[in-house]
Amino acid sequence: MGSCFSSSMCDVFISFRGEDTRNGFTSHLYHALRAKKISTYMDDKLKKGNEISPTLKKAIKTAKLSVIVFSENYASSSWCLDELVQILERKDKKKQIVVPIFYGVDPSDIRKQKGSYTITSKRFEGRKRKDLDKWRKALNKAASLSGWDSLSIRPESKFIEEIVKDVKKKLKVLEEEEAAIMATASVIASTTYVGASAC
Repeated sequence: MGSCFSSSMCDVFISFRGEDTRNGFTSHLYHALRAKKISTYMDDKLKKGNEISPTLKKAIKTAKLSVIVFSENYASSSWCLDELVQILERKDKKKQIVVPIFYGVDPSDIRKQKGSYTITSKRFEGRKRKDLDKWRKALNKAASLSGWDSLSIRPESKFIEEIVKDVKKKLKVLEEEEAAIMATASVIASTTYVGASAC
């Protein structure tokens, strides 16, 4: 467990704005998750280009839980916004767990798209209107989810500790649910097999 690479399935995917939190909060969160043996994907390369790479799409698709670190400049990155849309699509289609972290930002500013969370065609020249609409909806939806506010728990080390406990608990519940589904499927399969052999 611990860190995972492009070919592996991870428990957790972290979406974050590199320039804001890569070398501070997100790095500490990543290492705290790994220390608890939670396999975690964190893109530690500088992001270039306008589209999410296939590696990131796969990491989002295979993760059981996504952590979104909303920080001051998160919404200034079309890359981050595209990640957010992908994450919420997985939440809707596959019930992926999403844990928002509001790092030095007010969730209501994200919901209402105020300040650095304003999405305009002038700010994202060249992007289609449908992309802007998707981003706006995704920001509103994600900011409406129950999450963690960095201003509510201090010091930051305690804040990270609480997030890791929450993530671990959510993954454990998910694991138990998956085990129960597998056990039920196994019973149904063996019952069907026995019934078929009795004919």
